[in-house]
Amino acid sequence: MSRLVPCGAAGLLLALLLSGCGKADAPSASASPSSSSGALTSTSGGVAAVSKYDAGPRAGESEVNEVLAEQGEKLFQSKGCSACHTFGKKMSGPDLRGVTMRRTAQWMENQILHPEVMTKEDPISHRLLGEMALQMPNQGLAPGEAKAVIEYLKHEDREAGVTTPTGTK
Repeated sequence: MSRLVPCGAAGLLLALLLSGCGKADAPSASASPSSSSGALTSTSGGVAAVSKYDAGPRAGESEVNEVLAEQGEKLFQSKGCSACHTFGKKMSGPDLRGVTMRRTAQWMENQILHPEVMTKEDPISHRLLGEMALQMPNQGLAPGEAKAVIEYLKHEDREAGVTTPTGTK
């Protein structure tokens, strides 16, 4: 025996279902800058994601500030980054080996300082959230602290001998 849904409720249900259609396919202005202002990154489906924060030289192409790298290592441990990230294998967060040759310092700084905004507005960060199924928490770092963490990541890549881009994550 089937139950009929009252017309008003059926119309509301239909309107709610249709209101979400097509939104995933339509890029937002803030998430999809023109390809001339962002770097292309291949996704698993073969479609390129464009990030306005990832254009330009890779972070690892510049010299490492070892003093900042030491501060960054302490922050990486004390802020709990190592609970989700490691170098050389994926845990609950992305593998960080080679990240400084995949991303710009600007992209990494924005990801560290504003991860909740990045997953909404940056296509690379949004894709990573989909792959990891875990939102990176905002640890409340100051811009100088984020720069120190980036220097630590550059140091780790240099120690591991990473000198070229290694993947798209």
